Amino acid sequence: ILEACDMYVRAANMFKMAKNWSAAGNAFSQAAHLHLQMDNKLDGAINFLDAGNAFKKADPQEAINCLNQAIEIYTDMGRFTIAAKHHISIAEIYESELLDVDKAICHYEQAADYYKGEESKSAANKCLLKVATYTAQLEQYQKAIDIYEQIGMYAMDSVLLKYGAKDHFFKAALCHFCVDMLNARLSVQRYEDMFPAFSDARECKLVKKLLDAYEEQDVDAFTDAVKDFDSISRLDQWNTTMLLRIKKQIQDDESDLR
Repeated sequence: ILEACDMYVRAANMFKMAKNWSAAGNAFSQAAHLHLQMDNKLDGAINFLDAGNAFKKADPQEAINCLNQAIEIYTDMGRFTIAAKHHISIAEIYESELLDVDKAICHYEQAADYYKGEESKSAANKCLLKVATYTAQLEQYQKAIDIYEQIGMYAMDSVLLKYGAKDHFFKAALCHFCVDMLNARLSVQRYEDMFPAFSDARECKLVKKLLDAYEEQDVDAFTDAVKDFDSISRLDQWNTTMLLRIKKQIQDDESDLR
């Protein structure tokens, strides 16, 4: 069987050189199954990963199947950090190739769970920020708020991450704002109490200006405040999306009043 394994791997590498990705993936996959028959779990997992990487270029769904088989082996062996890393690979395929955000979220959450269990807090947070980005875009604001607040509080207690805390609280405040203006006011106050440096941040001042504009139903003031902020530090795509949603609420309220 070992010889057959070697032959499959050699064939797979020849297919790779010829850029025949599906054939390479199939050959690596065959080698992996043979390794499992001989109870060489680690070699099997490595071949499943090779197969997954080959299939990525030709058949994203098959790549996910192979990566899942490798993950199963690693979790059985208690190698959760490696499993987490490959859950991220699957999430990225769902993001960019298959455009299935819900499945991407599931795999980022699973990776975050494994990283947390292994005490890799910053790796877990990276995955959770992806989850928050997508859940907010899907209008699951409460879930996004919980993540941004949790990571904001983690960052504000760390000397190295403290500066980034304001961004997390800013995003949490925008999510609150999308749901309910009053809640957004209260949350901003809560962030200032918890993290006094937030009061001086341009992000905090922007949210307050936007809240005032919203209360006055003043679309122009809202737009000007966003423009002023953006002229000094660019707002990313996600922030822009949330701000447009809030602005639309003012415009809808205005037309209702007419």
